Amino acid sequence: MGCGRVGSTLARSLEDRNHTVSVIDSDPDAFRRLGPAFNGEKVTGVGFDQEVLERAGIRRADAFAAVSSGDNSNIIAARVARETFGIGQVVARIYDPGRAEVYQRLGITTVATVKWTSDQVLRRLLPAGAEPDFRDPSGVIRVDQVPLPTVWVGHRVGEFQVATASRVAWIDRLGEGMLPDRDTVMQEGDLIHLVMREELAARAFQTIKRGPEEH
Repeated sequence: MGCGRVGSTLARSLEDRNHTVSVIDSDPDAFRRLGPAFNGEKVTGVGFDQEVLERAGIRRADAFAAVSSGDNSNIIAARVARETFGIGQVVARIYDPGRAEVYQRLGITTVATVKWTSDQVLRRLLPAGAEPDFRDPSGVIRVDQVPLPTVWVGHRVGEFQVATASRVAWIDRLGEGMLPDRDTVMQEGDLIHLVMREELAARAFQTIKRGPEEH
């Protein structure tokens, strides 16, 4: 639902991946954003109206994305898709981050546009560890990316994990991602992606900065 810049880009991306896509928008002129190569269904109407959803093929759908410019419309449409038609994979675009967290807890995956954008800027302004790449809806688990300090070069992932009370999910090395094991030796230039509990983050980053010698 929604054929603005986000919706039209999403529709084309899904079709490029060989998915069948239906797009709903109340403004028929919006479908021009899809371009002449788009082969999916274009349905004019209100995206949370059950009859409109039926015309768009909701009963055959595996997933539903509500990405219009209105929070209320997106949430109503997402709930109708989930609760009335039983769609398991539902995503709603939400501008109000407070609402996003509420609906995330209700099982509706949300993308809070303003919060996501501000978080992206923050992560590039603040030092490592100040703001995570990802925080789960409960606020308990966070994911961070950390350039490996020189003091840890040559040490093994297992030692690093024990010292920092974190888990190394993957390492970006020389432009490629790799899945390490406990015996993987960390190298200069590694970008470490860490999973940790929020309550342990401050101590973990102190240990990362300080290095293994004093731990």
